[in-house]
Amino acid sequence: MNLFDCTLRDGANVVGNGFSPELTKSMIKNLIACGIKEIEFGNAKGIGSYENGAIAPMTDLEYMKLAAPYVDRGHLGMFLLAHQANEERVCQAAEHNLHFLRVGFAAGDGAKATKAVKMVKAVGLTCRYSLMKAYLLDPRALAQEGRLLEKAGVDVITIMDSAGTMMPNEVTDYVREMKATVSIPVGFHGHNNLGLSQANALAALEAHADEIDTGMLGMARSAGNCSTELTAAMLVRLGLFPDANFYRLLTYLDTELIPAMRRYNYRVAVCPEDLILGLSGCHSSFLKLYRKVAAEEGVDVYKLIIHTSALDRKLPTEELMHRISTEIKTPQKIEA
Repeated sequence: MNLFDCTLRDGANVVGNGFSPELTKSMIKNLIACGIKEIEFGNAKGIGSYENGAIAPMTDLEYMKLAAPYVDRGHLGMFLLAHQANEERVCQAAEHNLHFLRVGFAAGDGAKATKAVKMVKAVGLTCRYSLMKAYLLDPRALAQEGRLLEKAGVDVITIMDSAGTMMPNEVTDYVREMKATVSIPVGFHGHNNLGLSQANALAALEAHADEIDTGMLGMARSAGNCSTELTAAMLVRLGLFPDANFYRLLTYLDTELIPAMRRYNYRVAVCPEDLILGLSGCHSSFLKLYRKVAAEEGVDVYKLIIHTSALDRKLPTEELMHRISTEIKTPQKIEA
């Protein structure tokens, strides 16, 4: 299961049309360090939008140059609405060593997007494709459009619930039909307008989707995307995401990204601490004691909660917490 992080593109809608150079570098660097290497960045409206009035802190070219030190450490790329594709823009992306361009168009308009797909493939880039507003077609019709796009050269196809209107059973139907029809990887991009983005991500996973689009802190247009950290937590529980990368991600959010987003008055719906309570099954009434022991022992409170709760979620004692703290500090005894 792959996480495809859209924070730096779709998430940029929460600040306008793009993040600052400082936040862009910070997020790219830390996502890669956390093992999340499929990263979409740049103008929220896609390549070419700056010239059409979607002004961001940087032009497309400036974003590409900023990302240059990281292109060989991850798979970085940009979004491209099919009707804004031209050879100059596509060639510029290739010249700056982007890994992919993700072409997007509304479901039902795939035939009109094949020219853009072929442009992307002609310069040697991976071509991702977003079936925007996927719910405009029924699952079978959408899958047939997926087959057409695969034949045109698309390498990865994403079912996009642009309005956050899908129910989990619908996501299952769309993903299963697409997987049965195409041979390329299938992704799911869910918005949270009905509060179902995480449930829909799980439904997509259970239907054998190959990747989930996510945004750190749930950042994206409208009600936001599937949260990167919540999806990572779900994968941790399923044994599909490394613990070390997960804790590193939460540390970055707590110490850098959440404080940085306060200046934009952005408030995360589920903070890392509350996420850990849900992942571990720890009741919030024990938090004060956990914080006290973690401070005394000099250990990560999140790791302490996770490992102690694995042994006792009903009534964890201070003595048990101290014992687990010792084990956390001794790598051969416990895997952090």
